[in-house]
Amino acid sequence: MALPAGRAAIHSEGRPDMSSIPRIHLCIVQPLGYVHSLGFVDPARYFRHQFRRFGAEVSIAKNRLRHDAVNLVFGAHLGFDAALRQRFACIFVNMEQLGAGGATVSPDYLALLQGSAVIDYDVDNTAAYARDVADVPVVPMLYAPYLAPALEIPLEQRPIDLLFIGSLNPRRRAWLDRIESQGLQVSLFDSPVYGEERDAFIRQAKAVVNMHFYESSRFEQMRVSHCLSLGTPVIAERSPATRAHQAFADSVCWLDGAGVERFFASEFKSPAFYRRARQSIEHFRGFDPVEAYADALAFAAGFGRAHHERRPQTPWQPTRIHLGSGKDYRSGWLNLDVIARAEPDLVLDLSQPLVLPQRVDSPVAGPLLLEGGQVDAIVANNVLEHVADLSQLMTNCLALLKTGGELVIDVPYEHAPTAWQDPTHLRAMNENSWLYYTDWFWYLGWFEHRFAVVKSVYKDLELREAPRERAAFMHVVLTKVETTLRERMTARTFAPQLDLPDDVVDASWAYRSTTGAPAAQPALV
Repeated sequence: MALPAGRAAIHSEGRPDMSSIPRIHLCIVQPLGYVHSLGFVDPARYFRHQFRRFGAEVSIAKNRLRHDAVNLVFGAHLGFDAALRQRFACIFVNMEQLGAGGATVSPDYLALLQGSAVIDYDVDNTAAYARDVADVPVVPMLYAPYLAPALEIPLEQRPIDLLFIGSLNPRRRAWLDRIESQGLQVSLFDSPVYGEERDAFIRQAKAVVNMHFYESSRFEQMRVSHCLSLGTPVIAERSPATRAHQAFADSVCWLDGAGVERFFASEFKSPAFYRRARQSIEHFRGFDPVEAYADALAFAAGFGRAHHERRPQTPWQPTRIHLGSGKDYRSGWLNLDVIARAEPDLVLDLSQPLVLPQRVDSPVAGPLLLEGGQVDAIVANNVLEHVADLSQLMTNCLALLKTGGELVIDVPYEHAPTAWQDPTHLRAMNENSWLYYTDWFWYLGWFEHRFAVVKSVYKDLELREAPRERAAFMHVVLTKVETTLRERMTARTFAPQLDLPDDVVDASWAYRSTTGAPAAQPALV
């Protein structure tokens, strides 16, 4: 099989060479609190299933990239730091409808696709960013056997007649109005629902209705294949511009705009409809996109090998540190946490003594180096109230920051209900909580540097600035400054011990007798 440059070898039967398969990591971009990123879990699971068929080791995470893997990124249109491509092998999986009449995406996203390796689900998207569409592997989303229900409810007995899934716009709303004008009710979710909670409703529906959102009429392949894999038929709009994979030709009940009322008035829920629906679902299960995914995996292997050869070999020296991980993981920062299940870049407890410089090889972040005075900013968002040894953590932060670097802190305010709502809180904070780190720094053994408060405001429960009487949190920014001569004299004055150099006597200054007389011998007793 002839392969484009940079792709790995594929055996004659369509399987990638097992010795060349890299670790694959699937990264779902999710801005903080953005629920719709959960929609990328379905295609990520499908990619994982397909790649695992070849024996690949595949992992999935939100926002996190892996240094030791080829990263396939879903949802990069929501925001992605292009500089991360230098250290991480990144292939972007485009799931957006691009081109005339499609989704409105930012110029930054199109530029990212134009300058990166991309995999797409629809060849019609590729003209929007690819110089040569042959450079973009196109992989269909078809039958997912892991979704097949263990116990399937017969279509005739399902309690939901019609289910609609997706975002509403006037175009879709008009279709739903026409359907309901025939005396039918279309069930919709009143809030975003994904995953097993959504699938439970799909399995109870006699059919799912699917209409195009954009005038481009790009077929909603992922949604339709997911429903068919769950054993639920799909009634879908087909306009003159709709081009679907051949697997859907006889697996979907297609409707054009003119036939909506007639179909739902006379055909839907008829014995013939149920018979055709069962045949369509069974027909869909016969399509296997294994060759397309073999090609995609070979593409990933070749790209990853080339990237790993040219990426920087020196350790990463992060200039931004985020204390904490979990839901507010920050891409491009060094995310530290004491709990491995928070999936940080590095499990490291800054409330314990820290020896600098420190070299670490993280499978997530790769080789990294932490030195004193290296870091521009450290963010501790609702962390300090949990730390056992706060003085040690502040000492380590001071050591890591460069002069002028900032420690950005958010903590519950002492007099607010938020201060003790978490059973893991060890302390509450108020306006005087920073005195030891600013004015009384010598108590901590600090001498050359201390912190200074450059910003201190109160925030309410919605994290908006508020007066103290409505404060739920405090937002404080401390900056590392050099101590003055006066401050150093104060530190020397109040220090419990004299911090003096050892003043070792050089051999040339050792005492030697000038008379030449032998040294006195000890008296015998």
